[in-house]
Amino acid sequence: MLELPESYTISKQVEQALKGKTIQNIEIMHTPHKFAFFHGDMDMYPDYLEGQTIVGATYHGGMIEIDTEESMIVFADGASPKYFEDKRKFPKKHQMAVYFDDETAVFVSIQMYGFISFFPKGECTEEYYISSSSKTSPLEESFTFNYFKSLYPTGNKKISAKEFLATKQRIPGLGNGVLQDILWDAGIDPRFDMREATESDFEALYMSVRKILQEMCECGGRDTEKDLFGNKGGYITQLSKNSLYEPCMKCGYEICKANYMGGTVYFCEHCQKR
Repeated sequence: MLELPESYTISKQVEQALKGKTIQNIEIMHTPHKFAFFHGDMDMYPDYLEGQTIVGATYHGGMIEIDTEESMIVFADGASPKYFEDKRKFPKKHQMAVYFDDETAVFVSIQMYGFISFFPKGECTEEYYISSSSKTSPLEESFTFNYFKSLYPTGNKKISAKEFLATKQRIPGLGNGVLQDILWDAGIDPRFDMREATESDFEALYMSVRKILQEMCECGGRDTEKDLFGNKGGYITQLSKNSLYEPCMKCGYEICKANYMGGTVYFCEHCQKR
């Protein structure tokens, strides 16, 4: 699933590999998928995009925006684009295909669920996009400790560490996937009641958010996800399905998992404060 390290990495790769290519043909829903969600009339995508040239790309949280001269295509969640230069390797199943005039192509095959949107350039009205593009990224210097603390909700309602960091679009692009290593690095369990957090706990969380996301982006994404070319990211995740029941790299205790808030969380009972 697309989270900040992947959207950052893929948008940079699109800039390098696709900029200047002209779209020859668009194919939508070649393979039906119940959880492929398109914004607007799918039949209109070819009319607006065919003949357009890729002029750039950027990221907004966990979203990838690819721009042509007049339009923008936005991918989110399980809608991760893959680029192919060899026609013999074009996938047979896909929910969106973008064929270029040099016989290369980009395909999107939805994993679990995904969102694809098309808008005239600069006119995206989706709430999720607006929220992601308007908030400060952890990769920016303006993501200060004071800004981070301001994201914490007021009142005395119970909120866990996972809920604080990975819900309500507080930090766009920080989802359940990247959350695991951030909390492990900070020494805080996903289920920790943030009402009990000290100033030191907030400082540890802040430093880990900045540090881990930066490392993931610098390494080209996580090893549990793939980039524009179908290659795994270079960041080795410490907590994921790949490390379950393996020894913790800090203390040697076994990595555990639990179902929590609609997803799976991984943690070290010895290293992370519950």
